[in-house]
Amino acid sequence: MKIAAVIPARYASTRFEGKALADIMGRPMVQHVYERALKAKLVSEVIVATDDERIAAKVREFGGRAEMTASTHETGTDRLAEVAQRLDADIIVNVQGDEPLIDPAMIDQAIAPLLEDPAIPMATLKTRIKTLHDFLSPNVVKVVSDPHGNVLYFSRSPLPFFRDKWNDLKDEAFVSGKLLCYKHVGLYVYRREFLPVFAGLEPSYLEMAEKLEQLRVLENGYRIKIVETEFESIGVDTPADLEKVLVKLKANPPKTF
Repeated sequence: MKIAAVIPARYASTRFEGKALADIMGRPMVQHVYERALKAKLVSEVIVATDDERIAAKVREFGGRAEMTASTHETGTDRLAEVAQRLDADIIVNVQGDEPLIDPAMIDQAIAPLLEDPAIPMATLKTRIKTLHDFLSPNVVKVVSDPHGNVLYFSRSPLPFFRDKWNDLKDEAFVSGKLLCYKHVGLYVYRREFLPVFAGLEPSYLEMAEKLEQLRVLENGYRIKIVETEFESIGVDTPADLEKVLVKLKANPPKTF
């Protein structure tokens, strides 16, 4: 079974223009993501999908593969669906282009459910919430699932709502595991044939309310498998986020995976 990792990368960004090419210890961010994706054991090939020739040129410069896409796509999923049509792959992994600290093992963990169950169209990851700040923050997407790893809901709101403990919530409860709740890790794996189906669905009510594209899948009756990971990453949305990445890399230089 052939598995391709696709990294959607845009130059235009409201909060951090050109972040895909932002320098991180002498290499552009997209190269860090590309090289980490290549180290995933289950991935056959890695492609950067972009509508900007500056990004494509930089990818080719470091020896990577870039595929140009239309500039009219509103989401990374739409860009992914276009590229998937050109690929000879059974499974497509959507690796976020703004997560230069992603661990290759995370990619393999997310792929596993689709290899185990041919009926699963899509999978993703979750990790434990360990602070009250993350639990309450609308910028941290929470997720709940059933005992079999099927996603029930994603939300920017606190999820679940601990009714009897709400007034006594403290970091310690999350760190100790007394309160188990999870944040979503934005790494997605799709069967190739499901991508055009997903992209062809109309934006849904809950998706538009929460501004979470993955809710469109649930609202249309499709299953999403979710796997807990012990790894965490940092999404770079602002120059301040980039500084956090640099601090981590300087403290723990890139290892050989």
